[in-house]
Amino acid sequence: MDSTAMSADAERQGERLQKVMAAAGVASRRVSEDLIAAGRVSVNGTVVTEPGTRVDPLTDQVAVDGTAVQLDTSRRYVMLNKPVGVVSSMRDEQGRPDLSRFTADYPERLFNVGRLDAETSGLLILTNDGELAHVLAHPPFGVTKTYIARVRGVVTPQTIGRLTKGVELDDGPIAADKAKLLQSRGDDSLVEVTLHSGRNRIVRRMLAEVGHPVIELVRRQFGPLHLGTLRSGQLRDLTKAELGQLLTISRESRTKE
Repeated sequence: MDSTAMSADAERQGERLQKVMAAAGVASRRVSEDLIAAGRVSVNGTVVTEPGTRVDPLTDQVAVDGTAVQLDTSRRYVMLNKPVGVVSSMRDEQGRPDLSRFTADYPERLFNVGRLDAETSGLLILTNDGELAHVLAHPPFGVTKTYIARVRGVVTPQTIGRLTKGVELDDGPIAADKAKLLQSRGDDSLVEVTLHSGRNRIVRRMLAEVGHPVIELVRRQFGPLHLGTLRSGQLRDLTKAELGQLLTISRESRTKE
């Protein structure tokens, strides 16, 4: 889409695309102009080649090389390695340790995407982007989460097969997208479980059902995000690359609704 394909009203409104891209941290204005001229930038799904193209950062969707860009700089995206003993709530009515201790220094009002039970540690996303949170947290969109569980007993290949074929729980059948035995040592085993279900305490209940109660549980991955070396209790802003991956998933999922 070049300037001739845009309405006169759209031309008069908004900000220049390269300025908005620079403000969003994509690249400098000059480099952004080069990206646009090279046909590597799209607005609302259509490639643009005119650097003077005007966009509304709050409504228009921009992508570079097919990866979504967040133009709204008021949005915040944070990864937290939630410690054991902290409930997934911004304010716990029972006075238990909650997530507010991690968000107090942020000017934005952040909330958690999905939940981890108090005994489970690991990757939790905090944001003020409701649309993204909706896609990430709801099972129909198929965003997977990967957990590492230390369980009681020696897990066999047959047990791994049961997890992927499906088990029957009180609230219905459930199957892991993937399951893998990482280690068996002494009286316990390490198991990796990947699934997109959002049911309460689902990994713990699945493993208990196959005879291996969970001793320790960590969520290592949420969609394309990896916990990496982030230590327990630490948090950091998502990188531009990580955010681009999440936004791309979100936008593609919403087009299928």
